[in-house]
Amino acid sequence: MVDVGEKTETAREAVAVAEVRMSRPTVALVFAGPRRRRAARHPMTEAPVAVARGLAKGDALATARLAAISAVKRTADLIPLCHPVRVVGTDVSLRPLARLPGLRIEVRVRAFDRTGVEMEAMVGAAAAALTVYDMVKGVERGVEITSVRLELKRGGRTGLWTRSAVPDPTAPRETKPASRSSRTRASRKPVPTP
Repeated sequence: MVDVGEKTETAREAVAVAEVRMSRPTVALVFAGPRRRRAARHPMTEAPVAVARGLAKGDALATARLAAISAVKRTADLIPLCHPVRVVGTDVSLRPLARLPGLRIEVRVRAFDRTGVEMEAMVGAAAAALTVYDMVKGVERGVEITSVRLELKRGGRTGLWTRSAVPDPTAPRETKPASRSSRTRASRKPVPTP
């Protein structure tokens, strides 16, 4: 393990995001909450019928939040060579993401320690995403965890880092055409010496 004993304790914060792709009807079930039976009347006979809505396994959002918080607290046990960190706060939010379709899980972790909490935030986001999959696999097996990534890191020697400040490596780069003089030099053949 890296020796962090010489570092000063400072406030640390990290935000990680996981995205989970699923069909729109499955997203609706996730946000409907646990399966509930509600009384209704049959449209033709007016006889009472029970209508079930939501997921049979229960409340996927609450379960995913608990999984994220538990994973944040156990990160040093799960990731080799990861220092235990004194976490002072964790926020977990899950919201629908129309562009996938699916949902976005954001885990924000705060600590006051000698090392950062990036791994805690990413492990929490990954655990929440896996929990969502477990909760909906009975309805849709093709659910996909499309990404788990760090979005923000604050504190410590390096200060603030955000993903928006990092250029996208998959984006096409603009290249300048070579100047005339550089093309001319490159096309010249060396002159043999006598």
